Amino acid sequence: MRYAPITDRLHGLGGAKWEIHHLARKMKSQGAEVIELTIGEPDVPPPDRLLKAAKDGIDAGRIGYSNGRGEPGLLAALAAKYTRRTGRTIDPDQIIALPGTQTALFAVMMALLGPQDEVIVGDPMYATYEGVIAATGAKIIPVALRPEKGFRLQAEDVAAKITPRTRVVFVNSPHNPTGAVLRDAEIAALAALARQHDLWIVSDEVYEELVFPGVTFRSPFDRADLADRVVLTSSISKSHAAPGFRSGWAVGPSAFAEKLLPLAEAMLFGNQPFIADMTALAILEPSSVAQGMAARFSRRAALVHARLDGVSGLRVPIPEAGMFAVVDVRALGHSGDGFARALLQEKGVAVMPGESFGAGLKGWIRISLTQQDALIDEACTRIIAFAQAQQGAAA
Repeated sequence: MRYAPITDRLHGLGGAKWEIHHLARKMKSQGAEVIELTIGEPDVPPPDRLLKAAKDGIDAGRIGYSNGRGEPGLLAALAAKYTRRTGRTIDPDQIIALPGTQTALFAVMMALLGPQDEVIVGDPMYATYEGVIAATGAKIIPVALRPEKGFRLQAEDVAAKITPRTRVVFVNSPHNPTGAVLRDAEIAALAALARQHDLWIVSDEVYEELVFPGVTFRSPFDRADLADRVVLTSSISKSHAAPGFRSGWAVGPSAFAEKLLPLAEAMLFGNQPFIADMTALAILEPSSVAQGMAARFSRRAALVHARLDGVSGLRVPIPEAGMFAVVDVRALGHSGDGFARALLQEKGVAVMPGESFGAGLKGWIRISLTQQDALIDEACTRIIAFAQAQQGAAA
């Protein structure tokens, strides 16, 4: 039987990247003691008032069809949020509500790209980016995010990869997996390139509210000189600890939203009204849980750095935001995948191999910071024992 070409383009770009996570879950289901430091699951439930809003919406009968753009109350709340943030008027007709950042990114890329187009993306990158780009038939052009530059995308590196086929510069700040946060000057330099070469900038901002103390979030969307060429995506999954509700959005120029609308209608025709009501309430004011999460994740990142950095050649850059820390394990002669598999089998600690996030993290691992401090400390103890044993075996 025949299948659509998109299925070939996406082969190996889905669940295969999460194989070690799934293996850890299987081991736990069979009774093994596993410290799970793989996925970015918030460490608290959604705020009670948001859960109540969703329940109240169900009780009030807010369970019918929506529309392709999104519920009016949610669109108005999002317009108000980004008007406050940017200092310029953002209208509801610039917004499309979608179920989660992942769906928003898929829809945005389908609206902006076609076969043979090129997308410049920082490497390492979140594990699903390859898929949302490959789905369009476009080509991903990785640009190394250099550790000596704090894993922040540099305009000079982007400029070297621009060709006549380049259509999009894909930005993720705060960054998953490294926790890097772009600076004003770096965004300004990227903005100049986008204007010079008539490029779109797509900005994944799902970790906006999880910046660590002393760090300031900046967005290309907030620059008035980029108003005609930036599309942002985000959701309440991280900021409000509500990943299971799948409530996200895309915001860009009005003309872009008009182009995106038929695609959104063809895909799923709006999000659930009761979830839209919950989301509108969530974004009308800063999250009541994000600041606490950011403080805990920052503290745990410092713990991982203090315990592991320099041990048996391990290196741990300190992240500036998000839910993760990355660890360089190359000194032990392992790939990230080999290290993660052996660590799980021998010490019962599940981490993500860096290779799941691109060639830029080959020989690294990613550690989730969403478990309790004591568990992360115990995981560090096991990682140290594992690393020292590996170092001794190689001597």
